[in-house]
Amino acid sequence: MAEGKLARASSLWQDNSNTTIMATILSALQTAGIILLVILFFNLMIFVHELGHFLAGKWRGAYIDRFQIWFGKPIWSKTIKGVRWGIGWLPLGGFVSLPQLEDMQSIEGKADMPKDLKPLKAIDKIIIAAAGPLFSLLLAYAFAVIVWGVGKPVAEMEDTVIGYIAPNSAAAESALQPGDRILAIDGRSVTKWAGNMEGVRELIALGEGETIHFTVSRPMADGTEQTLEITSGYKVPETSWWQRSALRQVGIMPVQPAIVGDIIPGSPAEQAGLKKGQTITAVNGTAVYTPYAVMAEAEKGSPLQLTLSNSDGSTTTAELTPATPTNWQGMSGAHPIMGFSWLVADVEVKFEHPAPQAQVNQSLKWMKETIAKVCAPGSSIGMEHLSGPVGIGTYMYQMFQAGDGVGWRLVLWFAVVLNVNLAILNILPLPVVDGGHVVLGFIELLRGKPLNSKIVDAISMAFVFLLMFMFVFITLKDVGDNVGSGEDEQQLPPPVFSTTQP
Repeated sequence: MAEGKLARASSLWQDNSNTTIMATILSALQTAGIILLVILFFNLMIFVHELGHFLAGKWRGAYIDRFQIWFGKPIWSKTIKGVRWGIGWLPLGGFVSLPQLEDMQSIEGKADMPKDLKPLKAIDKIIIAAAGPLFSLLLAYAFAVIVWGVGKPVAEMEDTVIGYIAPNSAAAESALQPGDRILAIDGRSVTKWAGNMEGVRELIALGEGETIHFTVSRPMADGTEQTLEITSGYKVPETSWWQRSALRQVGIMPVQPAIVGDIIPGSPAEQAGLKKGQTITAVNGTAVYTPYAVMAEAEKGSPLQLTLSNSDGSTTTAELTPATPTNWQGMSGAHPIMGFSWLVADVEVKFEHPAPQAQVNQSLKWMKETIAKVCAPGSSIGMEHLSGPVGIGTYMYQMFQAGDGVGWRLVLWFAVVLNVNLAILNILPLPVVDGGHVVLGFIELLRGKPLNSKIVDAISMAFVFLLMFMFVFITLKDVGDNVGSGEDEQQLPPPVFSTTQP
């Protein structure tokens, strides 16, 4: 009999072990699949951009040496109809080698040029250079049409009521109060807490002045609303040197229902008779708008009188005294709690169908505002807050993980933004990028001859080193943000209350 029980136990352990291994394998495969999708999306955008240069070069009769995705020595290459197609080892973009456009050997490697190769006309150079950004913009419109059809997920926090003000924050030193509805920030109307660079959170972070000016509507005791103008300071939290600098914060949080979740056995909450699903609306007679306010009162360890709203609309009260869990005694960071988890209210996801042009216009607006904030002397936004391939890939990875048909729709919408950014950045009149070639083409068209090649090469090389420095700097910040602060904080274990404690 004992041997039979031991055999069944061994079999059960083996089944659980196999299930764990299978779950680990499936999780690894899912992660690898998402990473592969992110890489494919990046390469699709690079390929389409370079395809514009390639097709324009063919049309204008230019000599094309290579078409390569990624830089560096090719890990794969094949010559087709005189053009070497390849994939490099350094994932920094791609290029089409057009020696007649400009000598780019330092970046693209030495090109095999025919001896009788004639120079291109200025108008041909302009067309070939501009074709890449044009194709990126066309790809943005293609993605925008798809988003128009399948829908763009929107789960924005549309309520602008302040739910909690953190102690010792800039907001705590101002006249702002929980329950205030924010109508405008620095003169800009606001209708949502976060989203599309137009919410409360974004307008605070993107501010430029020494203070932040709020227009709020405050509910009064007689049921009326009073409009107030309130000025607050801000604070910028410290970060590690390898991370991006934090953005402006005032210490306010949005309204969030304080819904009681699972009750811990033996906890003060169980002893007080709290039930899962009840909503705490007031503590000691003071209205609360978020779980943070309730937890802040509980950590004091003083007796609390809770006003609770039940699912049927009725109201009850309960009294309890928060206590420190038995297994937290003597641990760093231990504090009194009531003894239950919080239920997070589901955020409704809507699917909008914005017109393709509206999506492109929105992307252009965001890019314009971002560049303006980076250049503004009073802004907290700097070059370090831009994202490189690692940061963008991380965003896309996180988007792909969203379920219920949300993830892939978010990625499609994000592809519109990325391709518009790629088109605009490449058409800027700067050396090395496509816009620089366009400018050189127009100068040649006006002068009747190209600029001195040595001067152009020197400027181009200087700008290449500048771009490489920016790329490395931004990539380090991308990686640093994912690594974290490096501070070892003791994690408290799941709370346990002794059934014998009072």
